[in-house]
Amino acid sequence: MSEKLQKVLARSGLGSRRHMEQAIIDGRVSVNGVVASLGDRVAVGDELRLDGRLVHFSVESELRRRVIAYYKPEGEICSRSDPEGRPTVFDNLPRIKDERWVMVGRLDINSTGLLLFTNDGEFANRLMHPSSGIEREYAVRVMGTLTPEVQRTLCDGVELDDGPARFESVSELGGEGFNRWWQVVVKEGRNREVRRLFESQNLKVSRLLRTRYGTQKLPRELRTGRWVELDKPDIDALLGAVELRPRRGGTGLFGIAKRRVDKLRDNPLPPRPVDAGRQRRSREAAAEGRPARIQRHDGNARPAQQGGGAGADQQRKGGFLRQQRRDGRNKDPQSGE
Repeated sequence: MSEKLQKVLARSGLGSRRHMEQAIIDGRVSVNGVVASLGDRVAVGDELRLDGRLVHFSVESELRRRVIAYYKPEGEICSRSDPEGRPTVFDNLPRIKDERWVMVGRLDINSTGLLLFTNDGEFANRLMHPSSGIEREYAVRVMGTLTPEVQRTLCDGVELDDGPARFESVSELGGEGFNRWWQVVVKEGRNREVRRLFESQNLKVSRLLRTRYGTQKLPRELRTGRWVELDKPDIDALLGAVELRPRRGGTGLFGIAKRRVDKLRDNPLPPRPVDAGRQRRSREAAAEGRPARIQRHDGNARPAQQGGGAGADQQRKGGFLRQQRRDGRNKDPQSGE
């Protein structure tokens, strides 16, 4: 079975279908060594390259569409890697063979809450595109007084540096004194949009937590730094919101994976702390102008640490295992390790 070239590239997470069409027009894509043209198709066994780099792909009918919900903690950045060696949201995600997780939207380093990841690039792009009108809901702690007049102004719309923006709704959640919690909804994912809307009214956001993306709420059993894979009903609800059909390859959880998620609901894992030592090392490395030592959760480090001998290696290993026990990783039903 063959598929349109731009569809395969978009699903691989390399960009939207429109951007991939432009890449084909620009002559950046080749199939089996021949520069591709718009309208070409690709099948299993073909060699597909973008800008000379090999693209690993599978046809749609063979793939099971997967989505995971991740509770992002404060201090992680929304990037696959960071030159400063800071922790990223991808550090704790499970590995998937011959595929990769595509992030749906972003949260800044000081924000927390729901992040969705999928192995379907087209699905991710539709969820993020403003034309889909997907709602993002946030719980926000605001320093200052949010009067009814200010609420109306924020819902009517204000002019930001990158154009007009507005809240779909604003409602009070509670709190006392100078810091109160509010629930706000937007339909775009522009950089720091929620914070900038409040700043336009001389109000400062001290905490920001995403509680919902489209039809998917932040699971109650999820703790910071942890993830859970969504089942078919939740995925189908998101698909319906962006008018995508379910795949023949299947959607959702089966067998052992489904039992693991059911067990997680009954026995939530404890929060996974952000690696404060790694943050400190990255700042020190940046100050000294050297590459940061990146600590992985499998205990490997890059670049390799010099010296120390076998005794030091044993000491590091023991410390790592103790940390695994403290954060519950050694009994993580989803880690696959």
